[in-house]
Order: sequence, then C-alpha cells, then structure tokens
Amino acid sequence: MATSLNDKRVAILVTDGFEQVEMTGPKDALEQAGVQVDILSAETGMVKGWNHDKPADDFPVTNTFQAVSVDQYDAVLLPGGVQNSDTIRIDQDAQHLVKTAASAGKPIAVICHGSWLLISAGLVNGKTMTSYKTVKDDLVNAGANWVDQEVVKDGNLISSRQPDDVPAFSQALIDALAA
Repeated sequence: MATSLNDKRVAILVTDGFEQVEMTGPKDALEQAGVQVDILSAETGMVKGWNHDKPADDFPVTNTFQAVSVDQYDAVLLPGGVQNSDTIRIDQDAQHLVKTAASAGKPIAVICHGSWLLISAGLVNGKTMTSYKTVKDDLVNAGANWVDQEVVKDGNLISSRQPDDVPAFSQALIDALAA
C-alpha cells in the first residue's frame, strides 16, 4: 500500500489559461495520495483551464499569491499553458513564492511552459531541466541544461515536457513528498 501523505500540502500556482490536464492530472494524483492541494492565483474567484487552444473548465481559487506564505506548503506545482505561463511569469508575488520555495529547498514541480516563471525568477541557471520543446531555447538562454526526457529531477526541481508525461510527472512529485 502506498505511503499516506495526509500531512502534506501543495500549492498549485496558476492564472487563467493553464493547460487543464497539467493541473488536474497531478492534483488528482496528489489528492489520491492524501495531499491537501490549494489552487493559488493572482486574484480570488475562479481560474479557467484550457484544453490546448480552447477554453475549458473553471476552478475555485483557494487563495492569492500575495495572501500566502510558502511556509504553509511542502511543495509548489507549476502547470503550463502558454497564456497562463506568459501571465504568471511577470507576477512579482508568484516570483516571490517560487524564489522562497527554492531557497527553502522545497520541491518545485514544473511542466511544459510553466518554466517561464522559473526563468523570470532567475532560478534555472545551472539546472538540468526539460520542458515543452518550444521552451528549450528560453531555458538554454537562461543557463539551464535542457534535455528531452519525460521527467527530470535536479535537486528539488522536477520538470516535465507535456500532457503525455503527466503520470510520470505526478509520480515524481509524490515520490519527492514521500522522501
């Protein structure tokens, strides 16, 4: 039987336009493992997921980036989605949360275009990472070593490429929380 992670809590950082399966897949896996999951965004209310290039479902926001402390969480999850990733990367409160999580050595799990926030926060230099193929140049230009693999773990940073990789990505985050 799998280890229960009932004492763990994960923050999912998103804005409108996140790739829905890159949030719901890991969220469902985490919750099945007993993890409490909070959806954080720039504003309260609802955030809208996308299925690639089409609007999808709305999800309730638990709290705002500004209203929480990373000390409340055991890990941070960054789904992709071009619209979400382009918006969140310039949000100073979101940048503060990932910088604080990195400084505290907490797992940061990022998939697809989600690494744009880490690039803007100055957290990828010297890291080995993967991402969606169109983000490769951005990561390399920011000093990361990009590899084309399903999941890459470098210290407390877990990265993955795309929706097809969600099961392995989710398991890597669960394993990090259980360690």
